[in-house]
Amino acid sequence: MQLNITARAARWSAAHWKTATALWLAFVAAAVLLGGMAGKKQLSNAESSNGETARAETILAQAGFKTPDGESVIVQGDPRALPVEVQRVLTRLRAQPQVSHLHRTAVSKDGKSALLEFDLTGNPDDGDTEVGPVLKTVANLQARAPTFTIAEFGGSSLDREGNEKVSGNLSRAELTSLPVTFVILLLAFGAFIAAGLPVLLAMSAVFAAIGLDALSSHIWHTSDVASSVILLIGMAVGVDYSLFYVKREREERRRGHGADALIRAASTSGMAVLVSGGTVMIAMAGMLLSGSRDFTALGIASMLVTAAAVVGSLTVLPALLGRLGNRMNRRQTVIQRLKGDHRESSRLWDAILRPVLRHPWLATGASVWALVVLALPALSIHTGMPGMADLPKSIPAVAAYDRIDRAFPGTQIPIDVVVKAKDVDAPPVRSAISALRAKAIATKLMDEPVTVDVNPSRTVADVTLQLRGNGEDARSLQALQLLRHTIVPVTVGRVAEAAVTGDTAGNVDFDTTMKHRFPYVFAFVLGLAFLLLLVTFRSIVIPLTAIVLNLLSVGAAYGVLVWIFQQGHLQGLLGFHSNGAIVTWLPLFLFAILFALSMDYHVFIVSRIKELVDRGMSTGDAVSAGIRTTAGTVTSAAAVMVGVFALFASLDTLDLKQMGVGLAVAVLLDATLIRGVLLPATMKLLGNANWYLPRVLGFLPVLRPAEAS
Repeated sequence: MQLNITARAARWSAAHWKTATALWLAFVAAAVLLGGMAGKKQLSNAESSNGETARAETILAQAGFKTPDGESVIVQGDPRALPVEVQRVLTRLRAQPQVSHLHRTAVSKDGKSALLEFDLTGNPDDGDTEVGPVLKTVANLQARAPTFTIAEFGGSSLDREGNEKVSGNLSRAELTSLPVTFVILLLAFGAFIAAGLPVLLAMSAVFAAIGLDALSSHIWHTSDVASSVILLIGMAVGVDYSLFYVKREREERRRGHGADALIRAASTSGMAVLVSGGTVMIAMAGMLLSGSRDFTALGIASMLVTAAAVVGSLTVLPALLGRLGNRMNRRQTVIQRLKGDHRESSRLWDAILRPVLRHPWLATGASVWALVVLALPALSIHTGMPGMADLPKSIPAVAAYDRIDRAFPGTQIPIDVVVKAKDVDAPPVRSAISALRAKAIATKLMDEPVTVDVNPSRTVADVTLQLRGNGEDARSLQALQLLRHTIVPVTVGRVAEAAVTGDTAGNVDFDTTMKHRFPYVFAFVLGLAFLLLLVTFRSIVIPLTAIVLNLLSVGAAYGVLVWIFQQGHLQGLLGFHSNGAIVTWLPLFLFAILFALSMDYHVFIVSRIKELVDRGMSTGDAVSAGIRTTAGTVTSAAAVMVGVFALFASLDTLDLKQMGVGLAVAVLLDATLIRGVLLPATMKLLGNANWYLPRVLGFLPVLRPAEAS
């Protein structure tokens, strides 16, 4: 019989293992080298923004605006000695070449705090670098005056110290993920070579994708977190695909197929990898419809690493498996030698499946009830971006912000009104800006100082006001709404083009975009996944049940997230303080990622069941045999992902902690309750109806495993 495409690829790779391995290594090396030489093109502020904020940032960028980054230093101590210490700080800071326009702006009512403000002289795009020497100077001043508090806060200092904190956390999680993955695979395979091969393949796919992402960023600019997402997705799918392939190849060898074992594995699990990779890429492509350039960048990065993992799994993996043969099982662990390697099914899953298949109605009802209960909190989901109060207090700039906010409330939350006209110095425009200033201060929701910066061609003015509140609370949001919908339209909006930007405005616009675009992403992902599964399994029921099961899994994950992070449970255990919201970008991101990873398991299991049905086994028996022989593999794959995602749940930043918990919970539920109970129960109930295909769709191609010849 003619071999399918994955079997033909495996046969060629095994026969030319040196060539296949060399080509893969050359591909990875070329991607890494070319990507490193080309460098990355990061998204600009305008590209990363949405709605009115994007319009304002675009006007500023096109006007050649180089508004210097502002920083503040707070000096606190004995009111009698404070003036002398403030003068000493001013003298030292004025000597810094990175500092300009330094002055004392305020003294607190109790006389114990003074606020010094200045601009950085360098390129605003390099503020996190320029601020380094200034931060060092402030630290030295603090060390020499232990009876005073001297601390710095600003956008550049927060970026520098915050990025160092986040990067350190991410690096620790990323480095820890490798030994965690290897240990779990070692327990699953019981042999060092078999456990190491999936990790090596996944990492090579990650390196290749990082290089490809750098190259593609010259067409579609990338995000600064794309590399972390590539690692997250690459380790998940790369290990999954290798695990599915290697497990099936070992199973075929145990059955006595010898040299044909590889081709049989390629024809079955290899095809499942190809289809699964397609569904993952469809889910990731949904992020391209999010309306956010950041999500587009993450979608492209995820598709690149998935494609690399699929290509590697279907080419170099069979080449190495063919070369190693039975040597894959060498260097077995003590655990494996003690328990042996002769069972194709797990005793644990045997015990679970017996009552599930004996009482499918009860199993289905209980599982659905449990998942719906877990999902119920999601009905009250509230999204919002983390504010300053949600950042780790271990970041020095955050601690400085808290001190400034207590001593000088509202002075550190700027909001900008960008005004574009033929001549912003024209009397009507200047009069409108003055009216804007007066009306804004009169609301008691915005404060002085109000600054006006103008570009060299005098066509754009950037009016900066100070919001009361913390930038995320009701007062700040009310101020934004008044500014946009009441004050701007009757002042500068009458005589020029005007748009409001700033962190508060950007968060509101991003939240609005996500809520508006989510239905489009939802429909796109579900629609294309349905079509791919329809063609793969020649059934209209299989894709429908897959979508329902995956939505139950995602809904339960949303519910658990809301229960923990929005309602504030388990704060002590997980080490966070609830802000009453789920991070704005997380629901859409989780939907795409979880749908993709859930499809991995679904395609792998149902492919085995369909294979058995095509060989003449009844659907009921095929469900029992298929689940029993794949459950152990799915459990191992899920254990890897839960272990890796749990590392992210241990990080300090609230958004990454929410992401880690959401992913870990969803994968755990999906691999146990969904795939181990609900899937076999529903397929047992549906029986032959699982494979129903309307006659009108009879033209669909037949995709089934081909026997090795």
